[in-house]
Amino acid sequence: MTVMRTALLVIGHPAPGSFSHAMAQAAQHVLAASGYRCVRHDLYAEGFNPVQPVPEASNVASDDPLVEAHCADLAQADLILVFHPNWWSQPPAIVKGWIDRVFRLGTAYGYPEGVGFEGVPQGLLRARHALVFNTSNTPPAREQAVFGDPLDGLWRTAVFGLCGVGSVHRRMVGPMAGSSDAQRAAWLDEVDALVRQVL
Repeated sequence: MTVMRTALLVIGHPAPGSFSHAMAQAAQHVLAASGYRCVRHDLYAEGFNPVQPVPEASNVASDDPLVEAHCADLAQADLILVFHPNWWSQPPAIVKGWIDRVFRLGTAYGYPEGVGFEGVPQGLLRARHALVFNTSNTPPAREQAVFGDPLDGLWRTAVFGLCGVGSVHRRMVGPMAGSSDAQRAAWLDEVDALVRQVL
């Protein structure tokens, strides 16, 4: 009996017609054709609340059923894909709030028995691969030279690396402003190719 694998796709862009959404659609097409069960969360469309309330500060449970659903989907995913724009060298606030509330203790990471919070956490995520796709209006060479590409460190090391995902692939496309239909089609082909490469 073949067990169907699950891919979690998370989109953090306020415009439904954004290129982040287009990249997610392209990735989902490849995944579905490859036999993956696709779980898709559009954070803005769902009205995900990025603000972690005081009672949730222990970061192990939430009264918000949407947060609990996201945590369950994250824990069950065999592959995680995130799509968002680069705003001020950071993800949009809704994506950062999703990390804060969903990549939580007991779901995404934990501590060995007898080790306190000052110790080194262990990753708990089942997924072995993650893909992050970003849009930007900053040319890639300038992003690297001037800003040092902080999004790469965030996703590769601080989030997925800490939570046990050893293989992280990230692709920034842009500048989006003034890009042609042909250029956007080429970028979607790159998304298709990268997803196929990871599969």
